[in-house]
Amino acid sequence: MRRAILALFLAAAFGASAPALAQDRPPKLEPLPEAPPPPTIKDGADEPRVRIAPPDNDSKVEPVPGGMKVTPPNGPPYYLIELGPNEWVRRDTLDPGVRVPMWTITTFD
Repeated sequence: MRRAILALFLAAAFGASAPALAQDRPPKLEPLPEAPPPPTIKDGADEPRVRIAPPDNDSKVEPVPGGMKVTPPNGPPYYLIELGPNEWVRRDTLDPGVRVPMWTITTFD
């Protein structure tokens, strides 16, 4: 009984899909025309020559305690301080900016 129902179901599914398959066929295709040849390249005699020179002075990097001192060719030097692995912070000076007060409150004789 189950086989008969399965066979009937497959026959109905195949019968319903046959007209859909016949309609999905593409129309008669024609070949594409030949592609045009690539454009010719000039020898460059008419165009001005451009040369980009590499920079003469690169930045200088010097190790300092806790980081590195970077001196660019056109600018003031700055410091890269390492906070952790692959974590750097830029500072203009090595001065931490913390000032401990040194006032004299009282003196004993």
